[in-house]
Amino acid sequence: MATISGYDSYSIGVLFSSLNSGGNQSLFSMGSAGSDLLGINYSDYASIRSGSYHKLLSAYYSKDGNADEVKKAFSRKNSTSTSKDDTKTLARIEDAAGSLKDSADALLANGKKSVFEKVTTTGEDGVKTTDYDTDKIYKAVSQFVKDYNNLLDQASESGTTNILRAARTMTNYSKVNERMLGSVGISIGSDNKLTVDEKTFKEADMKKVQSLFQNRGAYGYQVSKQAALMDSYAKSEASKANTYGKNAVYTYNYNTGQLYNSAI
Repeated sequence: MATISGYDSYSIGVLFSSLNSGGNQSLFSMGSAGSDLLGINYSDYASIRSGSYHKLLSAYYSKDGNADEVKKAFSRKNSTSTSKDDTKTLARIEDAAGSLKDSADALLANGKKSVFEKVTTTGEDGVKTTDYDTDKIYKAVSQFVKDYNNLLDQASESGTTNILRAARTMTNYSKVNERMLGSVGISIGSDNKLTVDEKTFKEADMKKVQSLFQNRGAYGYQVSKQAALMDSYAKSEASKANTYGKNAVYTYNYNTGQLYNSAI
């Protein structure tokens, strides 16, 4: 066993004093069963000697200074679970996903809250007409497009597989509906982002727009689902992110292990 140099009896006693909770026989007793010269209980010492803490000390104080052994001791599967993304990235994804879900859900709304609710207007000639409010619909769809593009930007910064998969699924839904989107003035760029042309959109058949965004199971609904998934995945990753948190402290999510109780 490698020795621990550079410590006197007092400093070693301080180091292990928290382990001395009983009055059992000491490893370093001097002929008296009840003496405890350095404050080290034998059973506690034996546990440390056979466990990973012993291996850490042995590696550190060995002549070779085996850093790989120390690194191995800290890389146990059940010691710490961390995210591939930092908390700032995850927070931005959460915000962007929440915004897109809100704008998609606004287009999905029915009844009086629906942007597709027809309104009655009276012209200069006194004639009343009932039709879609294209300005209102265009504004809602423009917000959807803005939030969609922002989420793509934020998700592209992620290293989390589930987030990237949901973002890819979302863009695939757009490609599947590309012809229908194009017919109402919404185009897909080479970067997968959406663009809406105001003139073409307002001249389009609003029934087509409604079928894209309001019907359950349609394009807008599917996008809302993927946004909700990304929001959920970001929250899940944030809960285990070993990074600098919003409360100005480092956050760690340790799975309860037995780092000091068993050998590696």
